[in-house]
Amino acid sequence: MPVQVTKKEKETSQNLGHRFTKTVRQSGVLLQIRKTKFFKRAKSDLVKKRSALNKVAKRAEKIKADKLAKPK
Repeated sequence: MPVQVTKKEKETSQNLGHRFTKTVRQSGVLLQIRKTKFFKRAKSDLVKKRSALNKVAKRAEKIKADKLAKPK
């Protein structure tokens, strides 16, 4: 759905630009483009499991390192 704006009689280019941006905003074209541009695929189950296991392992390493650290 293309947006078309024609210049009216005795209309300045600045007013025309303002009217054009207003119609583009109201049409919702930019929202549709942003949805497709910034679309992220859902992570697969295997990737989710691996990241969860990595978090658990890193947390365990940190706890172990804190226990072995010299007291202050």
